[in-house]
Amino acid sequence: MDFLVLFLFYLVLVLIGVVTVCICSKTHYLKGVVRGGAQIISCIIPKCLQRAMPKLLHYLFRTRNHTFIILHLILQGMVYSEYTWEIFGYCRELEFSLCYLLLPYFLLIINLVFFTLSCVSDPGTITKANELLFLQVYEFDEVMFLKNMKCSTCNLRKPARSKHCSVCNRCVHRFDHHCVWVNNCIGAWNARYFLLYLLTLTASAATMAIVSTVFLVQLVVLSDLYLETYIDHLGHFQAVDIFFLIQYLFLTFPRIIFMLGFVMMLSFLLGGYLCFILYLAATNQTTNEWHNGDRAWCHHCRHVARPLSADTQVNRNIHSHGLWSNFGEVFLPATAPYERKKN
Repeated sequence: MDFLVLFLFYLVLVLIGVVTVCICSKTHYLKGVVRGGAQIISCIIPKCLQRAMPKLLHYLFRTRNHTFIILHLILQGMVYSEYTWEIFGYCRELEFSLCYLLLPYFLLIINLVFFTLSCVSDPGTITKANELLFLQVYEFDEVMFLKNMKCSTCNLRKPARSKHCSVCNRCVHRFDHHCVWVNNCIGAWNARYFLLYLLTLTASAATMAIVSTVFLVQLVVLSDLYLETYIDHLGHFQAVDIFFLIQYLFLTFPRIIFMLGFVMMLSFLLGGYLCFILYLAATNQTTNEWHNGDRAWCHHCRHVARPLSADTQVNRNIHSHGLWSNFGEVFLPATAPYERKKN
């Protein structure tokens, strides 16, 4: 029974992670998947719970709360507990390198540091005191970011690349997105912490998946299980194949197989999202700009008197200054006025 509970808990967390990525990235495809899942769930969940769901979803995703931070820590604690009690002990008996086995713990420490920094650091909140300074950092492209625009909520002039976060109720400099897992906006001043947090989280999941896989493979090799035969349901002798090995390992080490499946799925999900974040950093875009960019340019094209030249269409991202400069801007946010950059 505890195996079933553990599996269901992992499954729910994976589903929550997928839904969170969908909500954060806001792509049409992913939103379609979420809507389809909601329709399926609506056939199963009672009406009384369906009425309560909007309030719950609004609390979870549209207000600042610590639910996902607690969930994150519980998830990490459970995975590392399984790794410590199951994998670590068996691997020590098989004389695995201690440095190899301690690598996930080293990554955990670094990950928790950047996780904390992502949670508590200021993303670049725009106030009356620093409004004029932020107005000089980036050039207005007059397409997505227009001069002399005011935030209707904060009553502040909107610097280029800024956005008002409805969850945090503040305008954020170089706004990327609001992340429920860290209960904070990701902006110019904490984007580097979020990137390193995501990188170490992906690396720790991938490392545990690799260690678990190597342990199971070595176990099969040392026991010569792959050379054995078994009797099928017809009474015939059959050579052991990969499906039999997986079934045997699942029945012998169910907790390890559950954990391995979870961290492998997590590695692919986090790895895909990490590649997306690295792409944005390499091209000096934010998630907000990537999502709204094409829409803003299509709207702009409909209102211009003449067609845009080929050079304008190609170089429409005026904030990109080359690969290394773009990555450098993530770790050392731009502070100098854009007029100086031109000179």
